[in-house]
Amino acid sequence: MSERPGPIKVMVVDDHPMWRDAVARDLAESGFEVVATAGDGEQAVRRARAAAPEVLVLDLNLPGKPGVQVCKEVIGADPALRVLVLSASGEHADVLEAVKSGATGYLLKSASTGELQDAVRRTAAGDPVFTPGLAGLVLGEYRRLASEPAPAADTGEPGAPRLTDRETEVLRLVAKGLSYKQIAERLVISHRTVQNHVQNTLGKLQLHNRVELVRYAIERGLDDE
Repeated sequence: MSERPGPIKVMVVDDHPMWRDAVARDLAESGFEVVATAGDGEQAVRRARAAAPEVLVLDLNLPGKPGVQVCKEVIGADPALRVLVLSASGEHADVLEAVKSGATGYLLKSASTGELQDAVRRTAAGDPVFTPGLAGLVLGEYRRLASEPAPAADTGEPGAPRLTDRETEVLRLVAKGLSYKQIAERLVISHRTVQNHVQNTLGKLQLHNRVELVRYAIERGLDDE
């Protein structure tokens, strides 16, 4: 992957002005370009469309329009936009609703500044990022959904695309939440090779991004040892 041409463009959405300003300031001071902030849901959707951030750092508890609705609308308008939820709530229902609305990651507000910075960078790269403990919750939910009977007639597994052993191995590590860099180190291959395997797998499975790939892997139980 070529080097990013400039700093990652970030927008911060939170209804508490002091918290919002502090997060925006911390991110700006650490090299991110904060292109906009917003304090309510309607404002967030409007400003996100105008400012075109790469990552939206989003609180769920917003006046006017809830965070999950904001998430759906901004991603609907710009599918390339990544949403990192930054919330005080670790409630299972909130986490799952955010992910189902299109959020790439979910971080609790108890996270350190360094953890937030790392999460924004990884979110921009398309890595699913979760506060420890929450990733397991999301994996478990997708496994549960996958175990339910299909609502419509299905052709079944025989028609499933065939992946190579290495593609399956990479997919299993993606499902566990590892970054490309971590996968490359574990398998002793280059970052580019990992990318190529992921792109090939996305193509075979007719998926569009890494989050969909994670969901596919979880449905097949590939996150289990």
